[in-house]
Amino acid sequence: MAAPSMKERQACWGARDEYWKCLDENTEDASKCKKLRSSFESSCPQQWIKYFDKRRDYLKFKEKFEAGEFQPSKTTAES
Repeated sequence: MAAPSMKERQACWGARDEYWKCLDENTEDASKCKKLRSSFESSCPQQWIKYFDKRRDYLKFKEKFEAGEFQPSKTTAES
């Protein structure tokens, strides 16, 4: 598989950014962002989608942790 061209990368990043913006505006309600998710998936290589999904999860966790909103699970807190 050849690496995406600059235009393909920009289209992928733009689709990702629009999808993430929709998630932010709809309080993580992915059902309201289905069309943007489809656009994101059709614009990016599958490995990139997997990476970006993990990256978003990490960034949201980090944001909550730094704001002091992270609550560890009971099993984590007890160990």
